[in-house]
Amino acid sequence: MNKQPVMARPNLARWQYLSDVARRADEAPHGECSALYAEAAEQLGVSVATVMRDLATLRPSCRKRRNDAGQSALTLAEARAISAYMLDSSRKNGKQLASLEEAVEVLRSNGEIAAGRLDESTGEWVALSLSAIGRALYTYNLHPEQLRRPTPKTALASLHPNHVWQIDPSLCVLYYLPAAEGEAIQVMDEAKFYKNKPANIRRIEKERVWRYVITDHTSGVIFVHYVLGAESGVNLLTAFIHAACQRGNQPFYGIPRLVMVDPGSANTGAVFRNACRALGITLQVNVPGQPWAKGQVEKANDIVERSFEHRLKFLAEPPTTLEQLNSAVEGWMAWFNGTKVHGRTGQTRFGVWQSITAEQLVLAPEPAVIRAVAMAKPEPRKVNVQLEVSFRGRSYSVAQIPGVQVGMQLQVMRNPWHEDVAGIVYKDADGREVVQLVQALELNQYGFQVDAPVIGETYRSHADTQLETNRKELERLSMAAGTDAEAAAQRKRGATPFGGKLDPMKPITDTPLPEYLPKRGTELDVQAPTIQALRLTPVDAARRLRARLGEAWTGEHYRWLVQRYPEGVTEDDLPSIEAAMRRLTPFSLRAVGGE
Repeated sequence: MNKQPVMARPNLARWQYLSDVARRADEAPHGECSALYAEAAEQLGVSVATVMRDLATLRPSCRKRRNDAGQSALTLAEARAISAYMLDSSRKNGKQLASLEEAVEVLRSNGEIAAGRLDESTGEWVALSLSAIGRALYTYNLHPEQLRRPTPKTALASLHPNHVWQIDPSLCVLYYLPAAEGEAIQVMDEAKFYKNKPANIRRIEKERVWRYVITDHTSGVIFVHYVLGAESGVNLLTAFIHAACQRGNQPFYGIPRLVMVDPGSANTGAVFRNACRALGITLQVNVPGQPWAKGQVEKANDIVERSFEHRLKFLAEPPTTLEQLNSAVEGWMAWFNGTKVHGRTGQTRFGVWQSITAEQLVLAPEPAVIRAVAMAKPEPRKVNVQLEVSFRGRSYSVAQIPGVQVGMQLQVMRNPWHEDVAGIVYKDADGREVVQLVQALELNQYGFQVDAPVIGETYRSHADTQLETNRKELERLSMAAGTDAEAAAQRKRGATPFGGKLDPMKPITDTPLPEYLPKRGTELDVQAPTIQALRLTPVDAARRLRARLGEAWTGEHYRWLVQRYPEGVTEDDLPSIEAAMRRLTPFSLRAVGGE
């Protein structure tokens, strides 16, 4: 095996001289390097091969980079069209249906791309190879494999404890509470509970345990509450109330400013939304398909499952009721949040939460009050000429509500903390729901308006990378749209890519097909049955001919028919007989009948 030559360490003058030779070789026109190497060998008193070995240790090569290196005959517009076609052929699961070859073939046939170059030596137009087109797509950052890479994510920050809570329910697939009294939580047997035995799962569906995990974004505190049944707005509210209300001397409680949840009927339904609205909490529903938006609580679910729930299997006396299960997890939360150091803060989770100030800690009202406001929907009230509304027997000034007008309907809701304060629900200029607290107007006193709490913070995102820019541009190209919003609207309406201008069948319809000569075959010898016409007696034939001749029929016709056809006739003979009767005169009929 050949080894890379190693140059002995030169003195300073020799090293400087060789470096100068390498620089001059890099700048020299093509073909002039050999003369430089020969001159260097003469100056140093060594062979040209030795000079080359020494230079190899200084830099890999003296070859100049081509002036057109990194360039492609495929234009950017053509690359975008090819990439957009391939992306539009992909399924939602990311499987690509149209290959690069098929995309190029369809677009070339439709005259959308040329994807070729002019050979300057021959003047011939040469189509680019698929490998050259693929390399060009990678160069432009337009290859579908590049565009399907994950989007850069921004780590979000919260301001203080209780600023942002994240909530995520998860079905505990390992444990359930049997209905039979006295039985403990059991591990679900994989042989009994799996997808091919849905009846077993349905049997214990109402007894399965759901785990609601709530995390404080700043301190990382993990709160867990178990419920039975299913994911629902009532269960979510129950877990939230347990977290918000004080539990003895345990840290972590109060009302957060913002709650992040995943989209879903339980999380975004009227029950929890009403509670958040009444408590002045901004309910932020994450975009579907983006679990990283609340990655902290996703990780917290994993921590609970691995650090707490596995212990249940080893308990000599495991919990037998939901209350005992929640009591057990309360002890685990106190131990974990109070002793385990958080990697981001370098402190325990309870230790960080304890830094909350009096202004930041909003105490929760009684659980019964929270449930009452959660179950009560906002009620419509009409604004009178004094710009006031009446609600629960009191009057409230709404003069400061943006866009308020006499006679308009406002949504008014109960405030959970003060009976003399109501909440006015409206949407701001950005379409976000706002609850404006207004003070009741008391007799002989001036009413005052309380500013609404801060609804939320503005989140920053990464500036679009080249891939992000290309994705959006390809979407506008594919949807024949001028803006991203227009492209999204076109996509939602199911618009045909490229405005329907492309004919993907054109390579098929434009391809001349060979003419095929008919092949000689052997006829099938089939013995067809002989079909006999219906035989009519003279009486039956006369009845049918009479119907045909109408008033022209006479008794002479009957005698003529019996005389000529005493054995009867076939049904096929009737037309000719009718024609003959119409030609005969009454004299001819009597003559025949007298014979």
